[in-house]
Amino acid sequence: MPHHRPLIVWTLAAIAVACAGCSPVPTQQPTAVPAAISEARTEPTNTLAADNTPAAVSTLIPTATSAPPTTPRPAARTPVRVFCAGSLMIPFAALEPAFEAANPDLDMLMEAHGSIQVIRHVTDIHEEIDVVASADHRLLSLLMYNTLNPDSGQPYARWNIRFATNKMALAYGPHSQYADELTSDNWAEIVSRPGVRVGLADPRFDACGYRQLMVLQLAEGLYDRKTLFEDMLMGRFVQPITAEQVGDQVLIHVPEVLEPRSRSTIVMRGSSVQLIPLLQSGDVDYVFEYESVVQQHNLSHITLPDGLNLGSPEFEKAYGQVAVKLDFRRFSAVEPLFPGEVIAYGLTIPTNAPQPDAAARLVAFALGPEGHRIMAESYHPLLEPLRADHLELLPPELAALCQPE
Repeated sequence: MPHHRPLIVWTLAAIAVACAGCSPVPTQQPTAVPAAISEARTEPTNTLAADNTPAAVSTLIPTATSAPPTTPRPAARTPVRVFCAGSLMIPFAALEPAFEAANPDLDMLMEAHGSIQVIRHVTDIHEEIDVVASADHRLLSLLMYNTLNPDSGQPYARWNIRFATNKMALAYGPHSQYADELTSDNWAEIVSRPGVRVGLADPRFDACGYRQLMVLQLAEGLYDRKTLFEDMLMGRFVQPITAEQVGDQVLIHVPEVLEPRSRSTIVMRGSSVQLIPLLQSGDVDYVFEYESVVQQHNLSHITLPDGLNLGSPEFEKAYGQVAVKLDFRRFSAVEPLFPGEVIAYGLTIPTNAPQPDAAARLVAFALGPEGHRIMAESYHPLLEPLRADHLELLPPELAALCQPE
């Protein structure tokens, strides 16, 4: 969601002097003037009262020595635009005041979307953004390294840092059907019951969306439910999401146009966090969500087994048995194929960032001791160690925090 700041407009009081021959009265300037109106600023008038002002009137007019001193205007703060995955919205919002207190010359402006949508703001809409943080580090190299900025001919990014992880969980609300029967062993049977409404993040825009599909496919083998994927998804969309066995891997195909059928029990939104109000209101019964998000929102949830939650390194090979492919024409130059792996968030500073030095300061703060503390308090701890590809291309202060991939 966009980050908005109130605009405070100061109005100078005008004092009318009825007596002929009186000079203008000096006025005290406000302590701050918004940048948006700085060019229209009126400078103070410090003309003293004329010598021929009548004594009875001159005592009412402040002189240069009696006027309060003008408060110096603070320098305008430099904006640092941060676009992040929706699951980072709460921890990054907590990071903002601490960063700005430590860097009073900078102004962190944050916007959150699904991870693919975040990157498209740079590569498709050509917005100039200082920091891009994705819930899937692979998206940065896949979509930004391979897309050239038409203004410079350079890739939109050249490096990224794997900085955080997560786990998948199954959240439910106070109105969820069969919640009183739900356990970590029978959730797959319950969510596939007729009439149960499941919220899905759109896999075309949100990394959580295609990870939900991986969880469902992996659950077939773990719970020996050979038709779970079909029971959940088949017949629910105008154009189906399909799965096929390709060698040792199940490949899930997401069509270019993905639309739930009328009266479908699948409810889809562009970002997983947009499903939370629907869960709380009872418009959906269950939502696959990141564990950090359910903890931030104090949602009831089922902890998924390590073989499914995409957050346990010892199960990396098992996660790789499934992959998701987005059948998008706009990705014709890039193959949007996402193999199952341990969840790793990534961030970068785009090559066309308007404030790259300020962006590096923000990233260094986020990945430093104070950032670690704030992220942990938001149930979203950082990775240890931090790893980066193309370490030699990072700003020196960030390279010092990372190890090579």
